[in-house]
Amino acid sequence: MKPLVPSLLAAALALTAGTTAMAADTPATDAATPTIVLVHGAFADGSSWSKVIPLLQAKGLRTVAVQNPLTSLEDDVAAVQRAVRAQPGPVILVGHSWAGSVITQAGNDAKVASLVYVASFAPSAGESSIDGLKAFPAPEGQKHLDADADGFLTMSPAAIARYFAQDVSAAEARLIAATQGPVKGAAFEQTLTTAAWTQKPSWYIVAGKDQMIAPAGQRALAKKIGAHTVELPTSHVPMLSSPQAVARVIEEAAHAAPH
Repeated sequence: MKPLVPSLLAAALALTAGTTAMAADTPATDAATPTIVLVHGAFADGSSWSKVIPLLQAKGLRTVAVQNPLTSLEDDVAAVQRAVRAQPGPVILVGHSWAGSVITQAGNDAKVASLVYVASFAPSAGESSIDGLKAFPAPEGQKHLDADADGFLTMSPAAIARYFAQDVSAAEARLIAATQGPVKGAAFEQTLTTAAWTQKPSWYIVAGKDQMIAPAGQRALAKKIGAHTVELPTSHVPMLSSPQAVARVIEEAAHAAPH
């Protein structure tokens, strides 16, 4: 019997040659085109952008979803910074909920062209996520957070369906509950050292029927940061209940970015 190694090596070399030929026939990626870096919030993971990603890709926009560890502000900022550094050109940073704080801290990278806040926090430097919302009554959903012995917060499937994502199907609400990322509760009290929105153009999507972050508070934050503001009549997850509208705002930010 002939040894297999030479034949396997020959096959691998042939495959490599074919791949190289295919790459040569593929148009080079336009490094000047902004990459959309999507950053999920608490009680979520990257799949929360599953409906928005294909809409952006259909418009020719390179799109990346970060997987935040949700263990601290520093850890989540580091995850976003790695994603930003990995992109070939300018970046549009999009943050939902808790991730508004994350992109505010991470967004001063020179690659970041603009910021899009989706039903999110938008602290000033020296503030925690919750500082800018203390003037507003806590929505009902904040009363239904469960803490474990290590200080990580989750929401029950019933609370997800009633307060977090009340405008999606029951099956989708169950999926959100099953894939939720527990978040370290102490992260919400960590203070930011910088605020990228003071230097970068910003967009803000207010979720008008949000029961996790007060809509009135969202409007106040959007005004504070001078954001281009769009209000949608949705729950806390407009990217799942109104993905087309969310994608349009992100596209607007991408088209406005310098190329």
